[in-house]
Amino acid sequence: MTDLALELVSVTAGYGDNPIVREFSARLYAGTITTLIGGNGAGKSTLLRAIFGTNRHFSGQIVFKGETIEQLPPWERLKRGVGFVPQGRCNFPAMTVEENMKMGCYTLPAGRHVAAIERVANSFPMLRTKWRTDAGNLSGGEQQILEMAMVLLVEPTLLLLDEPSLGLSPKMQGDVFVTVQQVARTGVTVLVVEQNVRGALLISDRALVMEQGRLFMEGPAAEVRTDPRIRQAYLGGNIKQTAA
Repeated sequence: MTDLALELVSVTAGYGDNPIVREFSARLYAGTITTLIGGNGAGKSTLLRAIFGTNRHFSGQIVFKGETIEQLPPWERLKRGVGFVPQGRCNFPAMTVEENMKMGCYTLPAGRHVAAIERVANSFPMLRTKWRTDAGNLSGGEQQILEMAMVLLVEPTLLLLDEPSLGLSPKMQGDVFVTVQQVARTGVTVLVVEQNVRGALLISDRALVMEQGRLFMEGPAAEVRTDPRIRQAYLGGNIKQTAA
């Protein structure tokens, strides 16, 4: 079995006095892609924010690379290797791609900026072709790839992605999924919340299914994808109608 990267042990989290995620337990393994599935309001984004530390932690443990991190602030989790790309645009639209990449280095020592930008830019050739373009003038898919690149500058070993293909054309969704696979091949563990359930499951190693803040099902992505309950609820029909 691949090395354990993240373990969630009975995690309960939410906002104010309102728990959304309840007693959620799961394991993620190094270099794998896991898709988190659930209906609207199931608690998927809340779980990602709980792992990164931007909402209230009520109880349970978040164990990252053998260390409990649930009491650490987000910037300390980032230093330890937890990266987060939240839902919606999170770049600087009036700044160029190059300037956005420089902003992504803000937590790195100054002497490492040039090497970090060079390393990530070499991994995403599209960014090179848009180097002097304002981020706000990129397509939605290009902006999503830029935002992933900005997080990867600090070399996270766990990447949390919230709806990376939301609102994108089918072609750009495909480009984003290819990018996610490319990231995982470097050894980064990826946990992705994705409205395109079929596309996400096709690139994933494992899947977690949430219902009302709790873990409902987990397993290899291929098995979850063929489960009749998942097909009916998230893939729009029975096995014959939706077989890939």
